[in-house]
Amino acid sequence: MKAAVCRAFGEPLVIEAVELSAPQAGEVRVRLAACAICHSDIAYMDGAWGGDLPAVFGHEAAGLVQEVGSDVQNIRPGDHVVVTLVRSCGECACCARGLYSVCEGDFPLNHRSVLTGAGGERLVQGMGTAAFAEEVLVDASQLVAIAADVPFDCAALLACGVITGYGAVANTARIEPGSDIVVIGAGGVGLNALQGGVHCQANRIIAVDISDGKLDDAIEFGATHGVNSSRQDAIAEIRALTGGRGADYVFVTVGAKTAFDQSYGMLARGGAAVLVGMPANGVMSEFEPGAFAGDSKRILGSKMGSSDIRLDIPRLAGLYKEDRLKLDELISNRYPLGQINEAVASVKRGEVRRNVIVFEH
Repeated sequence: MKAAVCRAFGEPLVIEAVELSAPQAGEVRVRLAACAICHSDIAYMDGAWGGDLPAVFGHEAAGLVQEVGSDVQNIRPGDHVVVTLVRSCGECACCARGLYSVCEGDFPLNHRSVLTGAGGERLVQGMGTAAFAEEVLVDASQLVAIAADVPFDCAALLACGVITGYGAVANTARIEPGSDIVVIGAGGVGLNALQGGVHCQANRIIAVDISDGKLDDAIEFGATHGVNSSRQDAIAEIRALTGGRGADYVFVTVGAKTAFDQSYGMLARGGAAVLVGMPANGVMSEFEPGAFAGDSKRILGSKMGSSDIRLDIPRLAGLYKEDRLKLDELISNRYPLGQINEAVASVKRGEVRRNVIVFEH
């Protein structure tokens, strides 16, 4: 099969023939139909978070189950599935609390490579998925079966961008109806946080970005107001729009230090800053602890939208089928695997909502 291999941080991906091992107990082989390009993949490929190379990245995917290992339940060959990076044992302390995205369990796939290059070299399974390839081998816990009438390119978005943004609002923050919320960043994750705000019945839904075009996108996805922080004092604008109070929740969906630092000043008393975006290793943010304690403010981390993928992905797929969740509108362009570097470059330039790699078999 073919895969896009990262051999040097910051360099173009190389399309190569690779081999995929057979599934062992609890594992599943999936032939992919689509894989969206997430900024997390790009951050890894650019070396922002370190790691070993050569590697195959990609983690926001969907496809058809080809083969299952022993002990796999509820997933069968022929199933349409969403492929995520969330591996969960269901038994550790975090899983017992419903925090599946930060599972503390161990898995055989953590200790062996399932990918082999043409010369016999072992390739790293990037983000535990390696979905910039025609097939993947993952733990069964990373898969969710979906209805066959959900298009694969839309289904792929549910694997990360949608559950991360939507889930930050609905699961991590669990905002109350009538809350005033701010979403910093109107990219793929931010747009889904806005959709979460709409469905959770937020009052004011304020998008903050440095691009007027992205703020237009934000209005399409449910924002009631847009603030361009490149030419406006965003904190002052948020306070003006909320009658001087500030926001009940601020969702930072980008990885920029300025966004994190800015978010704290936007909060009302009792408000929460929800940190969703992932900056490069070593980036630090500052806040005044006394002000947080005195005003009962909070900081919440949110990985993968604190999602239970077994429940959240089918529910979101159902909302899509009811025309209550925008997925088609999130896709800007579709590319074959051979043009993945063009697709990545377009994402880096900030031109798109989501680019999707589609596989032809």
